Order: sequence, then C-alpha cells, then structure tokens
Amino acid sequence: MKLSIIIIGDEILLGRVTDTNSGTISRALDPLGFETINVVTVGDNREAITHAVAHALKTADLVITTGGLGPTKDDITKDVLTDIFGGTLMRDPEVTANIHALFDARGIKVNPLTENQAIVPSSCRVIQNRLGTAPIMWFEKNGRILISMPGVPHETEGMLPEVARQIASHFHHNLYFTHSTFITTGITESALAEKLSDWEEHLPPNFHLAYLPDSPIIKLRLDGSDFNPEQLSHTTKELEHKLELILGDLLIHRGDASLAQIVIERLRQRGYTLSSAESCTGGNIAHTITEVAGCSDVYVGSVVSYANEVKIKALGVDPSTLDSEGAVSEPVVRMMAEGVCRLTGADCAVSTSGIAGPGGAVPGKPVGTVWIGVKTPNGFSSKLYHFTGNRNRIIARATATALIDLLSIL
Repeated sequence: MKLSIIIIGDEILLGRVTDTNSGTISRALDPLGFETINVVTVGDNREAITHAVAHALKTADLVITTGGLGPTKDDITKDVLTDIFGGTLMRDPEVTANIHALFDARGIKVNPLTENQAIVPSSCRVIQNRLGTAPIMWFEKNGRILISMPGVPHETEGMLPEVARQIASHFHHNLYFTHSTFITTGITESALAEKLSDWEEHLPPNFHLAYLPDSPIIKLRLDGSDFNPEQLSHTTKELEHKLELILGDLLIHRGDASLAQIVIERLRQRGYTLSSAESCTGGNIAHTITEVAGCSDVYVGSVVSYANEVKIKALGVDPSTLDSEGAVSEPVVRMMAEGVCRLTGADCAVSTSGIAGPGGAVPGKPVGTVWIGVKTPNGFSSKLYHFTGNRNRIIARATATALIDLLSIL
C-alpha cells in the first residue's frame, strides 16, 4: 500500500525548523505494509496545500499531513481540508474539553484563539490529541484516507501508536509482513552491494533488500510479504541464514539498534562496566550512551578532559608526555583510558584526543586527526584516524568509531 506524507509550514520551508515528522511516520507505518512513495513540503499557502493533497489522493492509499493546525491566522490547513472534503467548520465539544483539561493541568487559562482549535470540519472524524490542543482529523474520500496530524514533533510521535492502530484496523487484510535488520561495518556501501549482488538477484519477487548507510555502519533491511504466514516464515529464515553466511565478520548485530545499544548489550553479556575519557569529542560519547534508557548498570561515568590540566589532574596523564608527544598522541589516550578506569572503577574505557577544527592544526596533525584508545580487562588498543568534514562531522565520526573499536575488541 502506498503512503504519501505532506509536511505543512513556512517554518520548514525557510529552514528555521527541521522536519523530523516524515521519518517518524514512515518508520511507524512501514511494519503495517505502507511504502512511503513521496514526502512533500509546502508552506502555509492555500493553493500549495490544495495541489499537494489533490495529487497525493490520486497516487496513495493513505495520506498523512502534519502542521498548519495552530491557532494563528497563517494556520489554514483545516480550511483547505474543508474545501476538499466538504462539510462545514463546527465546534467539537470533546476537543474543547480536551483543550481545557490540558490547560487546567498546566494551571493556565485558555484564551479564545486556542479554544478555536476545537473548530473542526464536519466531514472528519476526530482522534483526540492527548498531548496537545490541535486535534487529529481523519478524512475519507473515494476509498482514500487522509489523516491530518499536528506539526509539533513530540505530539506526532506520541500519538502515532494510536493513529497506527486505527490505520491497521481500517486497512485490515490477509497479507503478512516480515522485517529483518542486519548491521554491518568495515565495508563501503558499493563493496557491500557487490558482495551481495548474486544473493540479491535471486531474491523472491515478494522480498526486497534496502541499504541504509550511516557511516561507519550500514544497516541492511530485508522486507518480505506473503498471504501464507508459514511460507513467509520459512522463506525468511532461509534468506536470513544465507545472508549471515555471506556477511561473515562484517555482521556486528542482528536487529535494529543503535551502536550504543549494541555496545551496552555486549558489555552486559560479558559482565563489564564502561567509562569514557574524552577530549575532542567533548562528552559526545557519554551523551550517545546515556541516550539509551537503563544504561546505568553498564555505564559508570565520563571525564571530559578538554584542557591538558584536567588530563593531568583528573586522569593522571604525565605532563612530560604531553610536552614531548602532544595531547593528540597514542601515549596520551592510553593514559586517559587507564586514568578514567582507575578513577571510576570501570572494567573498560574508550578515550579520544584529536583536532576537531576548524582551527588547532599543527604540522603533521591536520584537522580531523584523532587518536582513539580502548581499554578492556584483556589489555589496551589504540588507532590513529584522519576524519574529514566539519567540526560536528568529525566529532560524530570519532564517537561512532570509538564505539565500533570497542565492539570489535569485545
């Protein structure tokens, strides 16, 4: 089934706000068998919205819009959808009650503009938005469904499970789906595609492999569908087994997970704890790991030793080594890793020291030069890297690579 997503809002077109809703919606509905055929961004313009909706309704089984539902004059989505689907605008008492309940919980008085968000087209079915004041509206026309959702990302994400449940109920069918994810590293996308070319060419017509690169990893997503669940399960297992054999040591994880989640799982399996000593990454490794809920049984803490004085006083880095080798060196990341383990009592540590730029380069150590160290109960390992890109890119690459290096040793 085909899904079309329309993102509405001048703030998106002007680059003041980054669209995250389209990816959230695609990921949520993909397991239900919806293929996202396009994502269109339009401003708060009547003609643009009308054209986008008309085109989407011709090409997709399901259309989801986000944005343009606020209380200000530039939010015109409801007016446009009333013109398209018919009916009149009317006040919905349940939406009014929802708005007042939300404001009462915050101890704020509802103003007339906000209360007017309870005015909805009579041609829609309302799904109460428990996280905000803009109602979710379900429209039907000529067998096609359009769902209008709020533009606030946390409201869209939070309400998607309920919306997806109702979508699944409406589009009930006897087609079964399967999704498998394989996470690889240590190979380029083109080289991986070449390695898998023969296997891909012999995929059954009801299966598809997608490459999802996010350096230094590549996720492989295997999707399949069949009206016979037993046959689907049998074929999937056969394909997965063959794919695992071809990938060999390139495969670092089965299932969809972040690098941090994979690292935490490996550490738990071995009964190890982890700490980090960061210079050029500025705490980004700690941030990445602690984004995973429940990591506290594995991750014990971090020292952001950006200044040499902190490297010396907190981590015990030898001042003479800093003078002779420089902060961006193998001996320093070794001492940083050993020091943070000594300080925190962790079994393992990752350490980084480098030049993220745009300044700071010295002869022999250009911007992007990063030493990464990994300490485990079995010893210490380090490697010199030369990353490219801007400051944020270098920090992100160093963070991911540090986790990959730890995984490879574990």
